[in-house]
Amino acid sequence: MHPPGLSLFWRAFVATAAALVLATVLLIVTPVEISPRIALIEVLILLAGLGLILAIDFLLLRRAFRPLERLAQRMEMVDLLRPGQRLPDSRGGAIGRLVRGFNDMLERLEAERRESGGRALAAQEAERARIARGLHDEVGQVLTGVLLELDALRPAVAGERQAELVETKSSVRHALEEVRRIARELRPEMLEHLGLVSALTELSTVLARQSGIQIERDFPQTLPQLTEEAELAIYRVAQESLTNVARHADATHVIVRLEAGLSSVVLTVSDNGRGFGNAGRPERRGGITGMRERALLVGGALAVKPGPSGGVEVRFEVAATGEPVKR
Repeated sequence: MHPPGLSLFWRAFVATAAALVLATVLLIVTPVEISPRIALIEVLILLAGLGLILAIDFLLLRRAFRPLERLAQRMEMVDLLRPGQRLPDSRGGAIGRLVRGFNDMLERLEAERRESGGRALAAQEAERARIARGLHDEVGQVLTGVLLELDALRPAVAGERQAELVETKSSVRHALEEVRRIARELRPEMLEHLGLVSALTELSTVLARQSGIQIERDFPQTLPQLTEEAELAIYRVAQESLTNVARHADATHVIVRLEAGLSSVVLTVSDNGRGFGNAGRPERRGGITGMRERALLVGGALAVKPGPSGGVEVRFEVAATGEPVKR
């Protein structure tokens, strides 16, 4: 075994030199003579010696380069959305320093990603709130004013145009409802005022009415206390999951479940749709990447896998902060 402080260069050199020294020793101590016309036994002895030298050289070099192969494999597989992936750094020398440097780099990248991701999501939520207020306060008021103007014009409209007036009012009301719906999706006021269960109930009810998908809810009477960030993360993950089901899953039934663990809350959204199909596990799609970002920022764990009914199951677990409270 090589000394722990030996560099990679010297490891490779010592391995090759050991094979050459062994070959020299074998030539010295063995009574091998090469005739002018090489005999078969001499060829066999030379081939056996060459095979032995190559085998020893292979084993020595393999031992020296195996940590580099493991490091290369981990570098290919590393995912900053799955924190905590580290290589054991028990080895000394150049390889140990390289492994420790790689682990330190991962630590810095994960910290920077958490920080930048937190700022990006905070800015996104602030922009959503601003747009929602603009839609509700400005566009909503304008449409409400249009409805009042149409009501005021009704006595002056000829009888044969009354049907057109009613149809116009219906279109404006529909536009007003859409504006309010978009504002609610952008800024879940129900979550702020009535809590997570009420917000998820409203979210699933609205989506079931719009898409025609049967949504089954399973919410407990009490849930452990969560931070505002954790509740918002659960709401957004549920929102993205239900939106994906409505757009891509071709499902007829969805189960939205909240479970209270010993010190955590688990959200599960499972459907009976067509699953991942030929696309495999779409880990890099924008929606799933966004959910993983949110899970990472609140210290949660997100899993997207085939569901028990043949569709897709999204499972999101986040740590609680206090005693169970009635929802």
